[in-house]
Amino acid sequence: MNHFVIISQLNGSQVCSIPSDPNNSNDKQMKHFYFTGLAICLSWLVQAQQITPTEGQLKSLSPEFKGERFPDGRPKVSDELLMRLEKVSVEEAWGYLRNKGYQNQFENDWIIIDDDRVMTGRAVTAQYMPLRNDFNDLVKKIGKEEGRVQTGGTNSWPIDILQEGDIYVADSYGKIVDGTLIGDNLGNAIYAKSKRGVVFYGSVRDMAGLSEIEGFNGWIKGHDPSYIQQMMLTTINYPIRIGRATVLPGDAVLANRYGVVFIPAHLLADLVINAEFIMLRDQFGIQRLKEGKYSAGEIDSKWSEPIVKDFLEWVNKKEDLPMRRADLDEFLKERNW
Repeated sequence: MNHFVIISQLNGSQVCSIPSDPNNSNDKQMKHFYFTGLAICLSWLVQAQQITPTEGQLKSLSPEFKGERFPDGRPKVSDELLMRLEKVSVEEAWGYLRNKGYQNQFENDWIIIDDDRVMTGRAVTAQYMPLRNDFNDLVKKIGKEEGRVQTGGTNSWPIDILQEGDIYVADSYGKIVDGTLIGDNLGNAIYAKSKRGVVFYGSVRDMAGLSEIEGFNGWIKGHDPSYIQQMMLTTINYPIRIGRATVLPGDAVLANRYGVVFIPAHLLADLVINAEFIMLRDQFGIQRLKEGKYSAGEIDSKWSEPIVKDFLEWVNKKEDLPMRRADLDEFLKERNW
């Protein structure tokens, strides 16, 4: 597993993230970086006195997003866009993001509780690290001062802030045995609040019970009958790493049997309508190929003016558009065929 330390500035406050496990490396320098970074995080937490960013800090994580936000500052992309996102393929979302310069927003090779269903939602992020008692005591102390529940484990704290439409996204550094973030009790609590599920770079327990929660779903790296131990929650709603993806709180999540894409909130609307247009274009092309009106070469290359005219006439007659017709008309004004 790669090791890295991130120390950055957010409105004058430091953001600290160390998504790595020193026990997985024989590299003394990497271990030195890990423990140095942990010490910096510890001192930062003492100064910052917060588990979750302030409203201003959360807003500064997504300055290009101009839409509605939750009271805590997290982007609140619309339910309508999340519903439309369900029909977007991983390839379409991935391709759009790559073209926009976002090349690290996808992770695959999941165990999925119900792989027949698609899950979309807004990310609530949490980070876990290997247990270090002095750091964990500080986290609990700060949590108590913030009014967080003191009974049970700190792994319930991210669940307490979930809103409907949220997806609990956690980096637990791929730990499987003794790394089970939830079982069916917490799974029920998650679904009751969010009507969604989880994406864990780690594991769960009680798979049978979780699979019986109607509507709940999960993308995980493993499952085990053991219970969580020698782990600690460090932050909620800070940037985290999920495999080869970077995830920010409020990112739109597209999860299906082919993988998970994390979409910056400010790009979601444009991504969705671009994907929907490609779907319309593909429908038209397949229909015309079946009819024998055009050759495969004509459809698979840049369209000629007669094909573009035919497509626009076909779209104007189509009644079951995935987007509002006014939005499509606006999109087509800038379309380069």
